[in-house]
Amino acid sequence: MRAWVLSGVCAGAVLAPGVAVAAPAPEADVALHGRAVMEEDRVEVRLTPYNSGPAVVTDATVRLRWSVALADDQELPARCVREDERTVLCGTGALAVDVAGDQLRLPVRLRERAAEVTLEIETAWNSGAVDKDRSNDRMRVLVLATGDSYAF
Repeated sequence: MRAWVLSGVCAGAVLAPGVAVAAPAPEADVALHGRAVMEEDRVEVRLTPYNSGPAVVTDATVRLRWSVALADDQELPARCVREDERTVLCGTGALAVDVAGDQLRLPVRLRERAAEVTLEIETAWNSGAVDKDRSNDRMRVLVLATGDSYAF
């Protein structure tokens, strides 16, 4: 009798019209660490993504936005694309839990030489995972044209 009642309850839940139960989104904590160096009209960013989990991120996209326009012609890595005159989007690839992702090396040329630029970096997409701590994947870095390395 218990099996029959349980089956009836389950069948009623499944057959109820208009009721859909969505699976909860996975949770992951993506962090971005790296450095930026500017010399003359060139800025090089080296960025390493890291996922503290608990879920694996199958792919993520990082947005890098400069405070000044980039030169029209750029030689971007294969996993990067221009979004607009100041912004580049780059894929990270899969991010396992508690393992550093592949380092991204992004050299860009500025349209004009500048004494300094502000670089904003953030995770733009992370395969639909919920990231409750956005403090470690959104940052602003002031980069001076000194040839010094500025860490983030």
